[in-house]
Amino acid sequence: KFSGEILVMNAEACGKNYKGGFMLYDVTNPLKPVKLKEGFGDRTGSDAHQTHSAFVWQSGDNAYLVTQDEEDLSDVDIYDITNPRRPRLVSELDLNDFDVAQPVLNLADSMLHDMTVKCMTSGAYAGKCIMLASYWDGGYVLLDVTDPANPVFLGDTDFASIDPELLEQTGIAITPEGNAHQAEFTDDNRFFIGTDEDFSPYRALLRTDDGGEYAAGEFGWTVPINELYGTLNGPTVFGGYGCPADRGSIPEASVLGPLAPGEEAILVLQRGPVGDPSQSQDACFFSEKVETAQLLGYDAVIIANHHSGSLGGEGPDTYFCGGQGHTFDITISALCAGHRAMHELFDDPDASDNFTYPESVPAIGTVGDRITVTTQFDGWGYVHLFDAATFEDLDTYAIPEAMDPAYASGFGDLSVHEVATDPTDPSLAYLSYYAGGLRAVQIQCSNPADTSTCELVEVGGYLDPAGNDFWGVEVIPDPANPGEVLILASDRDYGLFIFRDP
Repeated sequence: KFSGEILVMNAEACGKNYKGGFMLYDVTNPLKPVKLKEGFGDRTGSDAHQTHSAFVWQSGDNAYLVTQDEEDLSDVDIYDITNPRRPRLVSELDLNDFDVAQPVLNLADSMLHDMTVKCMTSGAYAGKCIMLASYWDGGYVLLDVTDPANPVFLGDTDFASIDPELLEQTGIAITPEGNAHQAEFTDDNRFFIGTDEDFSPYRALLRTDDGGEYAAGEFGWTVPINELYGTLNGPTVFGGYGCPADRGSIPEASVLGPLAPGEEAILVLQRGPVGDPSQSQDACFFSEKVETAQLLGYDAVIIANHHSGSLGGEGPDTYFCGGQGHTFDITISALCAGHRAMHELFDDPDASDNFTYPESVPAIGTVGDRITVTTQFDGWGYVHLFDAATFEDLDTYAIPEAMDPAYASGFGDLSVHEVATDPTDPSLAYLSYYAGGLRAVQIQCSNPADTSTCELVEVGGYLDPAGNDFWGVEVIPDPANPGEVLILASDRDYGLFIFRDP
């Protein structure tokens, strides 16, 4: 039987060698790591599925691993790795089977992003091992994985009908963005803190010249519409998936002929490809699609959701503005829209039912409706405090700049990314906040016996004078000072920062 320290790494495949799945290493001696397993995972054909995140835990004499599966609707994959050289898949789950999405709020892009497992000795789940899964628009989901081969759904959080943090800081009353990204339990297991990642501080309303009206989002890393055009107006052209290999088949913007004064040329693309049997290529980055439109001379691009992102039609208007996957000089605006909107822009009579393959899509180069797009500020991603036993959303927190339109562009990403709770103090947590720096928050309760009186209060932080771009955060025991901790924060520009809580 294996005895030692295990490191797990997830793999998102790329290039001709295409290795997905996960890797396991023996790092008992970190200076001499030993590979135990590579490229293992749930698979279709000869390749292991891509994995965005992974987590290992030990329960008694056994060790287990959970991974996020990017290529399967059953995206929670649990493995027994007690023998790490021979992992065994013991269960797979699609948490949408438990109706965790909220399509009535246009929150149906429900999928696993991150997860942690904690075997608890106190709190409401004492004696059990609990998985805390961040399920994007599905919220934060708790599973009892004491028996990993037979997980039990315990419940999930719901997003409020009106975005609470935006309303509190700005008075704007609109639906929330969703995007449950990552979460951790506090040391006493009484609470968990979740981070909603949102790179798009604007949402949009798209109107067609034949009366259609659709909610949409605006990518936070492209040029804001209100900076370039004020209002986006103009004709649309269908371009398929718009990946780099497709560029030769998509017409240039000149196909639209002379535009009227104040009009822009707009390319319409689809997210993916994912699950489309007519396509042999892998999905490409959102940013590659934007670059396609830019290289072909378009002023703006709309990227519509795919079938799985629309939950097979349960969320026909759900949109997803993903992150930037590569670097280039961005000069145009970009929107994300629902799958139904893509079809209706080209007057498809079956637009409301077009969520299975084979799919009727316009021919590449088809000219569609003229549209008008207006935008509204809706803030960046922020933080939630939940009661672990009741799933009640007790409070939210955001840095002030994240809810101020003056900081919507030109100041970096002002979304929260991750949280790390303090293993020595159940009231403390640390937040990696991209360009907002590192922030320390404390759970403060006016009546400690009543969790409804508890809130998140900022009690410290760090922002380098030259700026930061903090991604990951973790808290570890300080080896030189027993009882104290070190806060590790990874900056995507500068590397590792190490902090001590004063």
